[in-house]
Amino acid sequence: MRPLAQCQALLAAVLASATAVVSTSAPAQDRLGERAAMIETIKLHARSAPSAVEGQGIDPAVLETMGNVPRHFFVPEEQRGAAYRDRPLPIGYGQTISQPFIVALMTDLINVRRGDAVLEIGTGSGYQAAVLSPLAAKVYSIEIIPELGERAAARLAELRFDNVEVKVGDGYYGWPAHAPFDGIVVTAAASHIPPPLVEQLAKGGRMVVPVGGPFATQFLMLVEKRRDGSITTRQLLPVAFVPLRGGRVQ
Repeated sequence: MRPLAQCQALLAAVLASATAVVSTSAPAQDRLGERAAMIETIKLHARSAPSAVEGQGIDPAVLETMGNVPRHFFVPEEQRGAAYRDRPLPIGYGQTISQPFIVALMTDLINVRRGDAVLEIGTGSGYQAAVLSPLAAKVYSIEIIPELGERAAARLAELRFDNVEVKVGDGYYGWPAHAPFDGIVVTAAASHIPPPLVEQLAKGGRMVVPVGGPFATQFLMLVEKRRDGSITTRQLLPVAFVPLRGGRVQ
């Protein structure tokens, strides 16, 4: 027979392993009813915004991903009760996590495919990057506020969104080392469409960016780079985002 100390150590190891399995799988199962209600609200909003939503509505793959991502882990603990409501929530440092419908819409508009490289400007809590992660091959995300960037990177790693790379920096200038990008999502409002981001958009790629001043009407814009390199833009719907910081936009 094994000594008591060895048995206790073995039991502790087994319990620790079981706990790790539970903690890893639990986020995918938490608050399923609230997630389902969030998805239905997104669908309802999509039907009321036909000028912005393409085709028959938000791509089912986007909705499935949003239903799987534990949004409540990407908001401060005191906001978790409201995590699945269709509204933006504060995440500190004057920043917010966008309302679920806007996250779904922006993700849908860039038409992410499995082999795509996507750039996100404004990591924030990391939620938008988490939604993009299962849909793309690689997600690059830039956050100008160090505390938010570091916190988001840690949370994304903890939840095993392993194809997301976060850096602290000025997103106005993009991430040239990894360009071109098949899709670009800008999660803060710029006074104009940043030229460096247009340059880093791949031919055939799409960028979605809110444009407008903090005290003026902002509009969500869809930017497309055609195969011949020409650029088209389309104004979609009025939105309200925190201002994009950095570059020449201040």
